[in-house]
Amino acid sequence: MPAAVSAADQALLERYLEHVRVERRLAERTVILYSLDLEKLAGCAGAAGVDLVAVQHAHIRRWVAQMHSAGRSGRGIALILSGWRGFYAWLGRQGAIAGNPVQGVRAPKAPKPLPKALGVDESVQLADFADGEADPWLDARDAAIVELLYGCGLRVGELVGLDVAAGAAARGWVDLAAAEAHVLGKGAKRRSVPVGTAAVAALQRWLALRGQPGGEAQPALFVGRRGTRLTAQSVWLRLKQRSLAAGLATPVHPHMLRHSFASHVLQSSGDLRAVQELLGHANITTTQVYTRLDFQHLAKAYDAAHPRAQRKR
Repeated sequence: MPAAVSAADQALLERYLEHVRVERRLAERTVILYSLDLEKLAGCAGAAGVDLVAVQHAHIRRWVAQMHSAGRSGRGIALILSGWRGFYAWLGRQGAIAGNPVQGVRAPKAPKPLPKALGVDESVQLADFADGEADPWLDARDAAIVELLYGCGLRVGELVGLDVAAGAAARGWVDLAAAEAHVLGKGAKRRSVPVGTAAVAALQRWLALRGQPGGEAQPALFVGRRGTRLTAQSVWLRLKQRSLAAGLATPVHPHMLRHSFASHVLQSSGDLRAVQELLGHANITTTQVYTRLDFQHLAKAYDAAHPRAQRKR
C-alpha cells in the first residue's frame, strides 16, 4: 500500500478484502481487482490528508474528475467507483460511517462513437462489384442483398424477413412494380421505403435465378443453397467476403451499409425527418447522430479543399 496510508486504514482494507475473499467467496482475480481499486482510493485519501472513514462525497467527486482529466475512460472510472461503493457499503454495515460517500456519484458518460459509414465512392464500389469467378446464382443473390441494404437502409433482420410476395404470414416483401419495400421493423412497426432503380434491377436478376437450387414453396426472398431462408449470420459472412473481394480496406457488415445509406441521404438532402422515416426510428434523437457524420464529411472536405484550412489537430 502507499506510504501515506495509516495503519488503521490499512487494517480496514485488509479486513474488507478478507471479507470478500472468505465470506463472499469472490474469485481470486476479482479480489485482486478490488485490491487495486482500494489501493487507488487509499492513495487519493492519503494525498488529501483524510482517513478513509472521513472521506466525503466531495472528495469522491474530485477524485473522479482527476481520473477523468488524466485520461481514464468513463467505463474504467465506473468500475473503480463500483469497488469503492462496495467498500463503503461494508463500512456502513460495520457501523464505521454514517453514509456512503460514493452513493450517487456517477462516472462521466463515455462519448458515443460515431457509427461507421462508408464513403460514397466505397459504397458505389461495393454495389458495382461483380465477381466473374463466383457462382452466378450466389453473385446475383449477394448483389441484390447489397443493393437493398445500402439502397433502402434496411436492418439485416428486416432484410432476411422479406418474402417474395405479400401474404397473410409475410413479415415483409418487395413490390417491384411499385418499387417499394414493405418491412417489419423494431417494435413490430411496419414501414414502406422506396427501392431504387439499381436495386430493382438487381432483384430482377436474382429472382430470375432464385428458383433453380431450392424449392419453389419457400416464400423467403433470400434463400441459401438448400432453399431455406437466409439467416442474418449468413448475410454478415457473405457481406464481409464480398466487401474484401471488392477491394475495400475494411470488412463491411450490414449495419455499416444502413449507416452509409442514412449519412449519404442526409448529406444530399439535409432532411433529417425524411431520414428518420426511412430508417424507421421512433425518436428523431436516434437519427441525429447522422448530423455528426454529416459534419465530419464537411470538415474533411473543408480540410482538403480550403487554402486556409490548416487547422491544428
